[in-house]
Parts: sequence; structure tokens; C-alpha cells
Amino acid sequence: MTIEEPWKMPETEWRPMIDRVRAGRALKPATWPAKSRCALALSFDCDHECFELGGGGNAIGRLAWGEFGRRVGVPRILSVLARHSVPASFFVPAVCALIDPSEVPRIHDAGHEVGMHGWIHENNARLDAGTERDLMLRARDLLHGQLGTAPLGFRSANWDLSSKTIEIVRELGLEYDSSLMADESCYELLLDGNPTGVVEVPVEWLRDDAVYLMFNRIPATRPWTAPEDVFNIFRREFDAAYEERGLFQLVLHPFVIGYRSRIWILEQLIEHAKSKHDVWFGTHAQVARWVRNECRL
Repeated sequence: MTIEEPWKMPETEWRPMIDRVRAGRALKPATWPAKSRCALALSFDCDHECFELGGGGNAIGRLAWGEFGRRVGVPRILSVLARHSVPASFFVPAVCALIDPSEVPRIHDAGHEVGMHGWIHENNARLDAGTERDLMLRARDLLHGQLGTAPLGFRSANWDLSSKTIEIVRELGLEYDSSLMADESCYELLLDGNPTGVVEVPVEWLRDDAVYLMFNRIPATRPWTAPEDVFNIFRREFDAAYEERGLFQLVLHPFVIGYRSRIWILEQLIEHAKSKHDVWFGTHAQVARWVRNECRL
């Protein structure tokens, strides 16, 4: 929603907007599992064909690009993760799970987490409350049916939330959200100033491959960062998290990172982290549960 002439808003109007969803208590544990110094949480947004569909498009070429993520990107990623015995979180729109009902079970059976990522990669900020709730319920139920267990976390498509999104996340009994950017450490989400019990596993655009490597005609964007430079940004972010005994969280997309000239970024980042010998690799759900227990949320 765009507000006309926001400078005219009195505090009674802008303060409730600020306070609707806020970062509460930081959840930064003193140590990680196995007394590790640092935690590394990899995530993959399996937008696939829904990247185009969710934005209201139906361009055949763009749908094929999304299909590349399913046919080539995900298998390549799973191969790297298996080679290094590293778990990760995959966020899957429900329609993508319907297009290929074998993908979610295949990811789950490989030892990874599957989380919610909307119904068709829709922009939650553009939905009325009833529609948003209905789509989130349907997405949750569909993934539950394919997984045999309820998903534990949610990531909003485009990281665009409505004022109702976190309220629905709490209503669904989800343990965490991973769509917001108020910190580099996990934190508890507040709703209208009140603790929700929901853990935020925060994201950031600079820890997202699409920012550097995405190609779009509309809006006109082109990859402007060399893969070597992208790796160095991610490595520096990880090294700083390691020094701070904190969390390094990363977002990658199968149809972005999954190419032969880019997949090495994932592999070398894992190898770099493993060279430290005291880094714990966890899914987002495992991270959320660990900080919840260690910080007594």
C-alpha cells in the first residue's frame, strides 16, 4: 500500500504501522550444537514456474526458465549437499508441489526441510486478509499431505508481508518465519508490541543470489556481479558471523545458482565453512528450535 502525502500523518497513524510487526528479544545463543562456534543455515527458494505465474505472467520462455530450476538446479543442489552431508531448507510454493508431486518427497527423503512459500508465489502484501489466510492454509495442507508431516516454517514470496501475515503464521502454529531483516541473529517476533512465540530466522538481500545474478527484461535488470565476487561477498559474511559466534543464513534459487558456472559457489562456501572445523550446519527449523531452547523463549 502506498500512502499519499505521508508527511501529513499524525503519530496516531504512523506509530501503529511501525508497531504492528517488530523485532523483539534477540535470540543469540552462547553456543551452537556440539559446542560449535557458528551456525550455517542454507536455504533454497524453489520458485520454479511460479516465479512467472505468481507475478501474473505466462511467458513460455520464463516458465521454461523456472522448469530449469526443477529439472537441473534442484538435482545439482541435492548432489552437492549429499556429497558434503549438509542439511538445508527448501521453500516451495504449493503450485510447484502440484506441478511435480515427486519433488517435495524427494527433497524430504534426502534429509532436508521443506517449508511454506505461498500458494503460487503470490505477493502477500497485495492480498486481502481472507484471501491470504485461505491461501496459506491451503499451502500448509498440501505440503502436509506430501510430506506426511506439517511444515514448520514460512517464507513470504518476494519477502513482502501484509499486516496480517505474521498473525496467520502464529495462528497456523508455525515455529518460525524467514522473511524479515531486522537483525542478523534470530529474534522473537512481536505483534502490536506483544510476544508471539514465533522465531524469525532473518534474511537479507545481500545474502541472496538473485540480487547479483538475476536476469529480467521487465524490469530491466542484468547480472552485474561476477560469480567470483558473489562468492567473496558470501564468504565475508560467513567469516564475520564466525568471528561473532553467530548465524550465517543464505538464500539461493535453483534457477539462479544451479548453472554449471555458478554451482561451485555453493560447494566452495561449504568447503570453506568446513575448513573451520567448528561450524554447525542446520536447517532453518533446527536453528529456530535451538535458539528457542537455548534462549528459553
